[in-house]
Amino acid sequence: MNSADFAGIADRLPLGRDAPSVRRRIEAMEQLLEGLFTIPGTNRRIGLDVVLDLIPVVGSTVGAAMGSWLLWEARNLGMSKWQMTRMAGNVGTDWVLGLIPWVGAIPDLFFKSNTRNLRLVRRHLDRHHPATVTLEA
Repeated sequence: MNSADFAGIADRLPLGRDAPSVRRRIEAMEQLLEGLFTIPGTNRRIGLDVVLDLIPVVGSTVGAAMGSWLLWEARNLGMSKWQMTRMAGNVGTDWVLGLIPWVGAIPDLFFKSNTRNLRLVRRHLDRHHPATVTLEA
């Protein structure tokens, strides 16, 4: 993908605060952070989060900041403090594991904090905003 492809994706993302718009944005962010590429010969997806973990300390911090954006969207959706605490714990765990130079990318292959957080947000949206439910193939 080149920069024009990413610009096109950004142009298609909705800016609204309504639940369907939030759902599309967080799914796009999770895809960027956790599922940008597939490791050849496997079915394992990796994204920008793993790539950033290869840069000691700074990369993990940037990845945590991007993952924290999901937490911000969760707050705007009115998710409970308990759910947001769980999400913050996921981001924090991912950040701490990523602080280990070079080796920090390995746990990130298995502990996908953004996917976990997306699952929590989807559960909330499915329960409180059922019109946003999407069927996955």
